[in-house]
Amino acid sequence: MAETSPWIAIVDDDPAVLRALSRLLRSRAFQVRTYGSGPEFLATLSDELPDCLIVDFQMPEMNGMELHQHIMMRDFAIPTILITAHGDTAIYSQLAKDALVARLRKPLQAEALFTAIHRAIGHPPDGG
Repeated sequence: MAETSPWIAIVDDDPAVLRALSRLLRSRAFQVRTYGSGPEFLATLSDELPDCLIVDFQMPEMNGMELHQHIMMRDFAIPTILITAHGDTAIYSQLAKDALVARLRKPLQAEALFTAIHRAIGHPPDGG
């Protein structure tokens, strides 16, 4: 029986970003589920956790860092990649103390994203 593809959760309040990232990841055979907000994602957490979470930093209601903190408080181990359009170094120094896999700037470079995902899921890039 074939090995199941890793599944990636994407949380971003921008539907265009969700569509683009979803298509990109599916093109590399990842299973993808998208969420428009942190609370929406948290409401779906159960025994089945994603292999990796990609979360936007700047969102209404709950930003990406707050979502990451909620996940950590629940003792869920979800490798997380934070994406942001902002280059605020104060944000990065605050995040440096947390166990994030990567912090990537938008617009995302596909290969940097895939490198971070493969680091998160513990698989070498391109299935190698």
